[in-house]
Amino acid sequence: MTLLVASDLDRTLIYSTAALALSMPDAQAPRLLCVETYEHKPLSYMTETAAALLAELARTVTFVPTTTRTREQYERVRLPGPASAFAICANGGELLVDGEPDLAWRAAVRRTLAAECASLEEVQERLLRTTDPAWLLKSRTAADLFAYLVVDREQLPAAWVKELAVWAGERGWTVSLQGRKVYAVPKPLTKSAAVAEVARRTGATEVLAAGDSLLDADLLLAADRAWRPGHGELADAGWTAPHVTALLTRGVAAGEEILRAFAERKVPEGAVREG
Repeated sequence: MTLLVASDLDRTLIYSTAALALSMPDAQAPRLLCVETYEHKPLSYMTETAAALLAELARTVTFVPTTTRTREQYERVRLPGPASAFAICANGGELLVDGEPDLAWRAAVRRTLAAECASLEEVQERLLRTTDPAWLLKSRTAADLFAYLVVDREQLPAAWVKELAVWAGERGWTVSLQGRKVYAVPKPLTKSAAVAEVARRTGATEVLAAGDSLLDADLLLAADRAWRPGHGELADAGWTAPHVTALLTRGVAAGEEILRAFAERKVPEGAVREG
């Protein structure tokens, strides 16, 4: 059996300070390892136990970081263990092979988007025209593939998000709210398609996956076995599938539990198996 493990990063394996969810007394908190710095400050963490599990996993299987981050954002992360031969960025829009973009994959993705959905320019124009400076903090595009906003969640109108989702859906796009970010992503731009390409190239016979957001749903559905943490969009929506294990654990401890599950290839104790 050739095993491929594809996992989302943010709020699945790595966690910002705000997402750690350390509810235990300080003296009982796990030791943390910083795996990302930004502007000379620590940004993302794993537990030391999770780091050891990931290092061992990456030495024994094909481990594929699978993220919505751009290549530049992904390259800030220093995961434990050997460097991955494959990595997926921009929600499947970029396939990195030994750290370099696969240009044929990039071209194929762009042809598909041009044929099947509205342009990024049209979506970006709609975003900028309908947002309110009272709650919009930043507007960005990623790898010329999709758009996202950084917003003030307390001020963000729920109705605006719903209206945007309907408008985008009619044009072949999907909308996802993750923390302080609102993503608008073309429907054909998926992590699962890129993972399937890596599985084809490596001859993988089994795929394990993990993720926490609606943008990870296609990845989890396409895997043979998958896990989601007890936090995030999928947990909030009660999202289920027969082969997906819904963990009860939240925060950085969930990342450790997911990695233990990958290593053991079985349902962890304390999990709820859906289906």
